Amino acid sequence: MDRFVIINGRNYSVDTLKLLTGSMDVQDSLSEIPEEILYLCEVIDQPYKLPYYLEAFFNLQIADEDSFRFALVRIQVDSDLRTNEDIQKHQNRKYVARTIEKLVFSDILLENIQNIAFDGE
Repeated sequence: MDRFVIINGRNYSVDTLKLLTGSMDVQDSLSEIPEEILYLCEVIDQPYKLPYYLEAFFNLQIADEDSFRFALVRIQVDSDLRTNEDIQKHQNRKYVARTIEKLVFSDILLENIQNIAFDGE
């Protein structure tokens, strides 16, 4: 069951925050979660908000780009692993993560890794 926390007057899913931060325990560090991760959490859990956040993500000053990118990759991997649980939910989550990654970084890390693996064989 999804638990929620309130940060700056907004509700965020604890499970999604764990996934995005890569930490099994986020309760102790809620005040340290960067703004970009909170935005990401919001659109991952509510994909239909993405069109309204595109400019925010495009113009966002990301404190730790590697950490942010791995949050996007974790969502994609988790969605692939859980697709059979709820196909539409996980397809939407993966679409959101890929769209933001493409918008912010101009490419998809997992696609690049796959291309390197296939080219190297």
